[in-house]
Amino acid sequence: MTKEQNFYTIALPAETLRDIFGGYDMYLRKIEKELQVEIIDRNGAVRILGEEPQAMKAVRIIKQLANFSEKGGVVEEQNVNYAITLSDEMPGAAAIDALTEIDKDCICHTVSGKPVKPKTLGQKAYVDAIRKNMIVFGLGPAGTGKTYLAMAMAITAFKRNEVERIILTRPAIEAGEKLGFLPGDLQSKVDPYLRPLYDALYQIMGAESFVKNSEKGLIEVAPLAYMRGRTLDNAYIILDEAQNTTPAQMKMFLTRIGFNSKVVITGDATQKDLSESAISGLDVAQKVLKGIDDIAFCTLTSKDVVRHPLVQKIVKAYEDYELKGKGKDHAAKRPRRAH
Repeated sequence: MTKEQNFYTIALPAETLRDIFGGYDMYLRKIEKELQVEIIDRNGAVRILGEEPQAMKAVRIIKQLANFSEKGGVVEEQNVNYAITLSDEMPGAAAIDALTEIDKDCICHTVSGKPVKPKTLGQKAYVDAIRKNMIVFGLGPAGTGKTYLAMAMAITAFKRNEVERIILTRPAIEAGEKLGFLPGDLQSKVDPYLRPLYDALYQIMGAESFVKNSEKGLIEVAPLAYMRGRTLDNAYIILDEAQNTTPAQMKMFLTRIGFNSKVVITGDATQKDLSESAISGLDVAQKVLKGIDDIAFCTLTSKDVVRHPLVQKIVKAYEDYELKGKGKDHAAKRPRRAH
């Protein structure tokens, strides 16, 4: 890279440029818009014009995406968004290698052949924690891959015969509305609450394989209430939507765990569907279990959202709004000084 007045120039192969610029240069335009710089392609050399801090960020982002592409990665919009995020958080050399290091960790493949990988540093830390610990709490907002990555890890362990069965559970509670009496038998009544778990199973394992293993009792999807009185040995157990458990339910669930089992508990403290007066079992568990060996807490944030970029902005907007609300509450409760 050479500096020319307020220009920075990076020489890259044509194939790499095509990959990191995207169709109709859409990724290039995104970087320009986010950083308020101008990027020009001149005969295999990328020239970046802008104010010093922003232009240097653009250099780091392009180098990071180029490194990712040249080492076999396929640049997608999520990679570009995350590279922009990393440019604010990490020094140059570390950021350049970050996407490539994350991309190396392939958990498994879906039935369509698509690799399932962590896509952010937060997700990578979450997956590593699941590998190293018996119980992992995955905490964070919607779209951060908490449940999906846990499902991928569970299915991989099952296929490798590391566990004998998979048990997936969540509290059967409506999301802020009363659905009344649902028609059908017991299974059809609880299925709507468990649909997100089925969706991930079908995508990663395939419907036919799921049905076959489910009929054998090797994969079980059930409401949390069904866990009482059981001891779960040689199993991969996922408790989803844990913010909707009561402290008693959480204690009951955690004391079901047997030998050679792995447990992942996911939840989003900002999306509780309990009554206003009820205490969340997830909140209590974080206080009670903190510091115990073989139990890890991984907190994902809006930076780890891998859905549509607009979802990341929505999550961040709500986080900011709630922080402002807490600040006002704290100020209102602060005792006034006597004069």
